[in-house]
Amino acid sequence: MLKKIDELKLIAQCALTDNREAFGRLVEAYQSDIRRMLLNLTGGDVSLSDDLAQETFIKAYLAIRSFKGLSGFRTWLYRIACNEFYAWNRKMREEMVSEIPENPVKSFAESSDAIIDVKCALQQLPENERMVITRVRDKNRPEKVESAA
Repeated sequence: MLKKIDELKLIAQCALTDNREAFGRLVEAYQSDIRRMLLNLTGGDVSLSDDLAQETFIKAYLAIRSFKGLSGFRTWLYRIACNEFYAWNRKMREEMVSEIPENPVKSFAESSDAIIDVKCALQQLPENERMVITRVRDKNRPEKVESAA
């Protein structure tokens, strides 16, 4: 843990002279806190937490001249880390949405594994619940039109 005066000196060295050693000392002082917070946000994914922490410190290094000191440096780093996590989370949601097939019901129904899974699940249900689901399924099933021969 750095004293406030030491922290400010290191920040000034980074901002004024682009001192990488000074920034390295800031990283050493705060990386465990940032990684711990990200580890909690990512549900324990160590690799992802490390990647997000690395991105956090890269962004902090590139933007250190914009640090105004209105909040503590640690608070500023936490905000950058949260923003990195939110950006990653947004990206994952967008990728998940883009992977959904146009007709997910049809794709699911065409899967032979899915049919087996549904039949097994139906067998696990009590008789009255199974009957309701079967009736709803049959009611929504399109009728086959017999061709006149």
